Amino acid sequence: MRNISLFLSMILLGMLILVLNACTPSKEQMPTAQLPAGKAYAEGKEIYFVHTEASDPDIANLLTEMMSSPVLFVPSLADVPESTLANVYVFENGLKGTGPLGFQADVFDHPPGSRGYSPLRKVNIVTWKEPDKARLLTSVDEVLAAQQAGEVTVSQPGVVVNMPFVVWDGGKR
Repeated sequence: MRNISLFLSMILLGMLILVLNACTPSKEQMPTAQLPAGKAYAEGKEIYFVHTEASDPDIANLLTEMMSSPVLFVPSLADVPESTLANVYVFENGLKGTGPLGFQADVFDHPPGSRGYSPLRKVNIVTWKEPDKARLLTSVDEVLAAQQAGEVTVSQPGVVVNMPFVVWDGGKR
């Protein structure tokens, strides 16, 4: 008799839990957004990132057209303190590719998890002195070694772009 009573109590408790769960309002699903991601390199590995804002209207328009997704012009990004910026190296000649200027994909320093990571990137323009001798560079060390060897020049036009990583070696959003 005691076992039957315990069994019925457990069934009643289970039914009560089911009824209470059914009556609990469900959480509204968190909205999501899809943004086109660009492929680039950081520390020799492929990464993916998005462009969201740029401090220069021409760059914002170029990136908007390239990605078919709005990149907002935010002039105040140019006033962000240097200490809060990481770097992105953009190629203006050399190997044809998926970069914003039609050449190789960008190279980033400081991926997420490393000291100095920031989604705010100071644009560095890389120019091959002899474009027909260009080769794929996939790390900042390679870019700086090519600069040291006199193969490329690096200039800074004063443009800042918000470029958060979405997929990187060991992580993703």
